[in-house]
Amino acid sequence: MTDYDALIAQADALISGVPHRIANLANISALIFDTLEDLNWAGFYLLEGETLVLGPFQGRPACIEIPVSRGVCGAAVRENRPQLVKDVHAFAGHIACDSASRSELVVPLRRDGAVFGVLDLDSPSLARFTEADQKGMERLARVIEENW
Repeated sequence: MTDYDALIAQADALISGVPHRIANLANISALIFDTLEDLNWAGFYLLEGETLVLGPFQGRPACIEIPVSRGVCGAAVRENRPQLVKDVHAFAGHIACDSASRSELVVPLRRDGAVFGVLDLDSPSLARFTEADQKGMERLARVIEENW
């Protein structure tokens, strides 16, 4: 079980007062990848118009662009809410950037209520992510938003 209080405290210490957004996202993706077990990808996509563009990440190579109209990440943007997907192959419109991914958790990042990107986690295990993971990642997203 992940200690989200410790993860949030570490993330806040890493990026508070640091004005370099991309560097902050790089450090957060490294922190997540190093802290959570059973991940094959942890990172960010940033919104440019109607396309999510690959940002800092840890893990296997990823799709560079994701249309907002497709995939789990696109659904998080369209619906402006987290997506906890226990089996990505059962998700209509799933984009297989990495065929090893079996489950996914995506949390939107917002500025003044508008989505500017997503935090995306992938696992090679079915049903890897829980509601506790979702709540923890939502808390982490607030730290990122506060320092954006």
